[in-house]
Order: sequence, then C-alpha cells, then structure tokens
Amino acid sequence: MRRIIVITILFMALAECAPAQYLGKGYWDVYWDRDKATGDSIVHFQLLPVHVFDRGIDRRRYLKMIRAVRKVYPLAKKAREEMAALEAELCSLPTIQAQKEFTKEVEKRLKKTYTPVLYDMTRYEGRILLKLIDRETEYTAYQIIKDFRSGFVAGFWQGIARIFGNNLKTEYDGEGDDRMLEQIVVYYEAGLL
Repeated sequence: MRRIIVITILFMALAECAPAQYLGKGYWDVYWDRDKATGDSIVHFQLLPVHVFDRGIDRRRYLKMIRAVRKVYPLAKKAREEMAALEAELCSLPTIQAQKEFTKEVEKRLKKTYTPVLYDMTRYEGRILLKLIDRETEYTAYQIIKDFRSGFVAGFWQGIARIFGNNLKTEYDGEGDDRMLEQIVVYYEAGLL
C-alpha cells in the first residue's frame, strides 16, 4: 500500500512539472490531462512504433554483428553514393577511352582514400561489408568491378578475395540467411543501436 501511494505521488509530481514527458528510450509517450468536470487526473500512454524481430540464439554472434554493422554500414552507404556519382559522370563522357581513363583515376582515388580503412577491418567485417554493398547498390562487388573495369580485373580481385577467405560474389538475402543482418541494419537506421 505504501508503494502505491509513493508511486501515485511521483506521477502527480511529474504531471505538475511537465504536461508531456518522454520516459524510457523513446518507445512511449506519457502525458496527463485533467477532467474539467470531476477534476480528476488522467494519465495517457501512447506507444510509439517499435520494430520487433527475432534475435538469434547466439548472443555473442549477434553482438559481433552489431559491432561490424556499426563500423561498415557507413562505408556501404558511401559506396552507393560514389557509384551513383560515377555512373552519372560516365554517361556524360563522350568516348570509351575517356571513360576508361576516368575509371582508372577514380580507382586510384578510392584506393588512396579507403585502403587505410580496409586494412583495419577483420575478415568478418569484410564479409559484412560485401553483403551491405550488395544491399545498398543491388550489385555484388564482383559485378561492380566487372562493369566499371573489366572481367579480367574482377577475376583477379575475386582470386585475391578467395585467398583471404572472402567472396566478391556474395549476395545479400534479407529474407533468408541475412535476416539477422537486416534486423540490425533496420535498428541502426532507426537510431536504436
């Protein structure tokens, strides 16, 4: 009985301080109204939309994937932007020779910019990055290299990736094998991680 009285007093104090107040981590909204006829206080709880997913059984694997997504998802988004800009620029160039020269310059710039970042990644983070690039651009890394450079260059980099335990032809399947990754990306985009 004592707890109920204390809790009621606290809620009344909150009602006097702020008519609308957020509690928790943004999952609900609480505000108070006064009934003019009776003078009673009425508390209103409004639940905000929350994405609910199935969490994998292995918590360590789940947390490891969260850390990887936090590290590589901004790179995947940047890859999407770079690819859109590259496609727009390539369409405006008049000859195939000019396009080849432009793609070589872009490749040099990208290597210079992202090589230090990629050296700091683990193999696991690299696999996640390849899947997220496929998710964002709708092309695998192998297809991107093949389209912008050549099949020979794409085959060379595929061979290097296979030596280190990765595959540039890795596809993203948000409904199947990569369901947990999709869940983490949705939470990341919503700002809940």
